[in-house]
Amino acid sequence: MEPVRWQKSSYCGQGESCIHVAAGHGAPVRLTESADPRGTVLRAAPAAWAALVGALKDGRGRD
Repeated sequence: MEPVRWQKSSYCGQGESCIHVAAGHGAPVRLTESADPRGTVLRAAPAAWAALVGALKDGRGRD
């Protein structure tokens, strides 16, 4: 099994307020936070992750 390669969000500020993302071909997208990178890991289907990122980029959901 290939090791998980985490990527820090490009929108990360200073300190411990970063999201880390890991994705592989056909594998679930994994999310964790920099304050506890070995802690809770959330998983999302690639299609769900793409829909979320697309909505955020389009500004949808901002009321």
